[in-house]
Amino acid sequence: MKEELLKRTKKFAIDGWKLCQTLPNEFLDYKRQLVRSSSSVGANYRAACRAKSAKDFVNKLKIVEEELDESLFFIELIMELSSKESKQWKSMHDEGDQLLAILVKSITTLKAKQSIKS
Repeated sequence: MKEELLKRTKKFAIDGWKLCQTLPNEFLDYKRQLVRSSSSVGANYRAACRAKSAKDFVNKLKIVEEELDESLFFIELIMELSSKESKQWKSMHDEGDQLLAILVKSITTLKAKQSIKS
């Protein structure tokens, strides 16, 4: 699962960059924000994989969760403000939703395990 999520979060960042290149300049601010947040998803997941403890891992996953949620927000803004429907944008949004669901479930499970040990 770790390797799969490393690949998927990296692809999410690449897809964000590629899709932003297709937008006109009036979306410049949203493009910048989406590139930052989508690339932060992959970078922070990588950092989580190198966590020093279970608590550190959960904290880093929470950052990934926040960056994913921010990415989804900007994807939604772009989709609503754009004059054309795009299967690629919808696909990226769906992938972000899936990744977010996986991370939220992982965080919940890990927190429950931590509270049992305490």
